[in-house]
Amino acid sequence: MDLTEKTLESVTMFDGKIIHVRRDTVELPNGHQTFREVVDHHGGVCVLALDREGRALLVRQFRYPYMEVLREVPAGKLERGEDPYQAALRELHEETGARPGRFRSLGELYPSPGYCGEIIRMYLAQDLSFEDAEPDEDEFLAVERVPFDELVEQVLAGEIKDAKTIAAVLKTKLLLRL
Repeated sequence: MDLTEKTLESVTMFDGKIIHVRRDTVELPNGHQTFREVVDHHGGVCVLALDREGRALLVRQFRYPYMEVLREVPAGKLERGEDPYQAALRELHEETGARPGRFRSLGELYPSPGYCGEIIRMYLAQDLSFEDAEPDEDEFLAVERVPFDELVEQVLAGEIKDAKTIAAVLKTKLLLRL
């Protein structure tokens, strides 16, 4: 069975600095028509960084849509055309001051595929060395180090709510068998 939907028309509803919203008219596999509202985003990166003592670097920052401070792995948005690997290294350094000796991909995450086209590329950083962090001027965050096993327990207990952090932590737990 072909599950593909065909775009018949696309109308821009909002064109912002970070997101673009469009309303598409689509033809469903059964021939009927409906609408899809889509948020376009350049994508982002996140890095689960483990120091030599097996502690994960997390950042605490206020997240306006939820009106609360969240604990997350270092992350950021991609600039148009930016290489995700380089963006991840940049974000890790800007937010924590860390530079990895080993750096590998953990794959991609579609955070909300029902309405958003964002793709987050996840990475694992190890063998860290440190310099001064260089956060953006509009970025206010605090770095903390959490023993990895404690972080896994916090994820399982629902204390960590951020999807990219949850995915990176659990994937790393399985990959490294820590």
